[in-house]
Amino acid sequence: MPSRKKTSMFASAFCTCVSSFVVICVVLATPQWVSSEVRFSRTGSNVTISLNYGLFSGTCEQFVDAGLQVSKTTFQVTDALSSTRNRSLNVATIVVLVLALLSSLLSSGFTCTNTVSNPYQTFLGPVGVYTWNSVCGVLILIAMILFPVTVEGNSLSEELAHGCSTSLQIHLGSKHSYGYSYWIMLLILFLNIASLIIVYFYDHARYSKKKEQERPIENAPKDVILF
Repeated sequence: MPSRKKTSMFASAFCTCVSSFVVICVVLATPQWVSSEVRFSRTGSNVTISLNYGLFSGTCEQFVDAGLQVSKTTFQVTDALSSTRNRSLNVATIVVLVLALLSSLLSSGFTCTNTVSNPYQTFLGPVGVYTWNSVCGVLILIAMILFPVTVEGNSLSEELAHGCSTSLQIHLGSKHSYGYSYWIMLLILFLNIASLIIVYFYDHARYSKKKEQERPIENAPKDVILF
């Protein structure tokens, strides 16, 4: 059975890993990734398309000239994309987050195992927790970089706007604002770092204690050594 100290520290790490798993689920499920206002001109008027969308679905509203709202519709992001490049980048972001979800799940399993037992295999101990937390953090960073690149570098909002309205001609400009579904990925990074720190402190304390036990004679009084 693990010691009380190990149980408490790995239980804390388990809570942070499970929290990370839950937050990734929220990130995937909610559509509040980005809000965009895309302005176009067409014959006789200017049109502003207001978009709110995530990785799977979103809504768009069309405003003509002085703010007259013409329509509000919902759409599926993948179905609305005609560009193979943008569709591939959107799918890649989803795949990266799913892999991060699996990494977080594995990390939760490893910390839970160490909470209730002392696994003999090295990789099932702190090394495995380090590995899967690090993998999850790297994948989250990739997702946080990949999505803005798709939105701003590859004009994702502009392409989605064309699917919401017809007869759009000249693109006049765009404004993007990232929502909570995007920014809470920073919380996932924080939770992964917290898990690593907790396990590191336990591992470091265990290593120091082991070194002290391996060299007891160095700390013994000289008269005891002579005797």
